[in-house]
Amino acid sequence: MINAEPIRMFRRRFLPLFGGVLLLAGLRPALRSTASAVAARPALAQNPANDVCLACHGQPGMTTTLPSGETLYLTVDPQVYNNSVHGVNNQACTDCHVETSGYPHPTFQEQGVTTRRTLSLKLYRAACVQCHQDQYNAALDGVHDKALAAGDSNAAICTDCHGTHNITPPNQPRSRESQMCERCHSEIFELYKQSVHGAALLGEGNPDVPGCIDCHQVHSVEGPSSSGSFHLFSPEICRRCHADRTLMGKYNISADVFDTYVADFHGTTVALFQKASPDQQTNKPVCIDCHGVHNMRMVDDPESTVIKENLLATCQKCHPDATSNFPTSWISHYRPDPKRAPLVFFVNLFYAILIPAVLGVMVILVVLDVRKRIASRRKERQHA
Repeated sequence: MINAEPIRMFRRRFLPLFGGVLLLAGLRPALRSTASAVAARPALAQNPANDVCLACHGQPGMTTTLPSGETLYLTVDPQVYNNSVHGVNNQACTDCHVETSGYPHPTFQEQGVTTRRTLSLKLYRAACVQCHQDQYNAALDGVHDKALAAGDSNAAICTDCHGTHNITPPNQPRSRESQMCERCHSEIFELYKQSVHGAALLGEGNPDVPGCIDCHQVHSVEGPSSSGSFHLFSPEICRRCHADRTLMGKYNISADVFDTYVADFHGTTVALFQKASPDQQTNKPVCIDCHGVHNMRMVDDPESTVIKENLLATCQKCHPDATSNFPTSWISHYRPDPKRAPLVFFVNLFYAILIPAVLGVMVILVVLDVRKRIASRRKERQHA
């Protein structure tokens, strides 16, 4: 791979000088007429090489019209850029605007740009990959880039989530990561916002609850449309938190939910399916089929899909003939004990004693039979 650092250093140190010469040679009258406006604007970006660019683009109200008729705003607020992650790290404008190295700039027609979207697609592909190769490559495997490759030009790209000249750390505050997703997935975000997870993260700032990227990942975003295995392996996502005894202990929540799910008839089938056919869908319910996907509620919430009053309707999604006593065959995620599900507990205890006892007696009988046969053969040899 070609080392891009020398190229970036050249752009930072020399191209602004060339641009400055061109500006002085061809734009002296224009610069004189706008001197007062330039002097009145906020402090320039920290990188001195950006002064040439901001001599024009730092002025308010700069716009142009694209071939599509759309208006493109060309003004960059220096203070906003200074406060961005790129401004703090003294990135030069030409580090991202790699094709804009002098004046006059190439026209949009020359660049093959007709709309604001085609401009965004062109810029992010040329700019972001230079410094963020790993994240760029990871995004290629995500649902957004796959949709983009399939012809959906509105699929999310880097700048749709992170911004352009105003990029700030995406996890400060942590809820900001999920709020990025709201821009395109507003209906789903509203469901998540009112769920037990979303209310805790967005309303209380709780750092322990999952946001969008904790389930769907960051750049290599996955979802039900990305592969048939996402639904099948979704219990593993829930396990990360709900099988963590330390984390669940903070909220007095049982950490047995995953183990008890795997131990019951649904979970056992799903676990076997994961091993036998990991790339296939399954018709057995996983966590989200019962608890909801983005609209999960507390188990005692009146709108919860697993509360006693609503559990029958949940079961009927897969068992349409289920009657009112059907859900009582499930003991939730509790381990059976004499107080809760005593019948199941004593049946399990009976078999826990009976099976080892029967096997133990059989082993003893086999050992005694072997000893008897060995002793009989010895006697026969002695007589012989």
